[in-house]
Amino acid sequence: MSNTTATAGNKGEKDRSDCFVSLQLTSSGGIAIDLTSKVEVLFGEVIRTLCLEVLHHFGIENAQITLEDKGALPFVMAARLEAAIVQLVKTDKEYLPEMLPENLYSSSREQHRLSRLYLPGNTPSLMINAGIHSPNAIILDLEDAVAVHKKSEARVLVRNALRHLSFMGVERMVRINQVPAGLDDLNYIIPHNVNAVVVPKCESAEQIHEVNKRIGILQKSQKTPNQVWVIPIVESALGIIKSYEIATAADNVVALAIGLEDYTADLGIQRTNEGLETLFARSQVINACKAAGIQALDSVFSDVGDAAALKTYARQSKSIGFDGMGCIHPRQLKDIHEGFAPDEREIENAKKIMVAFAEATDKGLGVVSLGTKMIDAPVVKRAQRVINLAISLGKLQKDWRDNEHQVNSPS
Repeated sequence: MSNTTATAGNKGEKDRSDCFVSLQLTSSGGIAIDLTSKVEVLFGEVIRTLCLEVLHHFGIENAQITLEDKGALPFVMAARLEAAIVQLVKTDKEYLPEMLPENLYSSSREQHRLSRLYLPGNTPSLMINAGIHSPNAIILDLEDAVAVHKKSEARVLVRNALRHLSFMGVERMVRINQVPAGLDDLNYIIPHNVNAVVVPKCESAEQIHEVNKRIGILQKSQKTPNQVWVIPIVESALGIIKSYEIATAADNVVALAIGLEDYTADLGIQRTNEGLETLFARSQVINACKAAGIQALDSVFSDVGDAAALKTYARQSKSIGFDGMGCIHPRQLKDIHEGFAPDEREIENAKKIMVAFAEATDKGLGVVSLGTKMIDAPVVKRAQRVINLAISLGKLQKDWRDNEHQVNSPS
């Protein structure tokens, strides 16, 4: 065994709910643990027992550990220690926290994705309570939000978070690194009930094929593999041109997102809050998605401090055809949801369409009309989506059909 010291974790002043582990393998002397923690009196023995359990799992009997605890939960400590171990020991073993039963849920193709909250994949403090903010989805980010030298330990942390954290039923996404490097990220997420894989900087259908090939291989070992959706992000001039090719690359592609920070950098232009400089690219993505029958997702709005500009941007984004957008801070969620929510006029029109459709169906009529307008299947489907969205956002009661005073008769 090598005498090299390996480290993992964070220990800055602001790195709450984390720990920093330093591990050195020794030739004798057993396991020595030097623990620094504000909760040592209460949980010192529990922490030491966890360390011993992880080390023994990997067959390590002699080592010196220094652990600086900043309030880390057990799944974080185990991830940090494992990340240090695999730097020193070649092994195929994994130390897996128990999978919480409430994490064994799936997501649907058609579910609302108004908001996607990005969470840095190596920052546990931002993951732990993310679900209480009620985004439609969380994205554990292994790409841009993680420093290059921290990516290997972030993979282990994200894997443990998928198994051990309850995100209160929201869709659980992971943004992998750019293909082909990101293919190895899949080994840490596919077996652990991720709902969707976000593929950044996508520029061809072939990249999606590669992702799905690896997903298929990993799912073969699962007794009950869950459905894994794929959401590519186009972030370059070439990616925009290839939008339709990417959107139709596979049946499990449920949405296509655009990344405007990298796109504007690729064009050598400045991104503005108004977004006129990216209107062409955003329109291309929307058109590709609508043609492919999938959701179109707008970029994040990077100016966290300008709520008024975000509200305007979200309303504009909805008006040109996007189904949702990303966000980088929980405080943006309310404005995004309000920006994409159907207004009263949309809700009333959707109710009229659904009532007219139901009445025509009850009468066995093959033709449905509302006033002078004919209603076909796409119109009904769109109206149903508005109704569902209004109900989910609390703008309409589930039993609205039973409340006749709430439903205007078709004109």
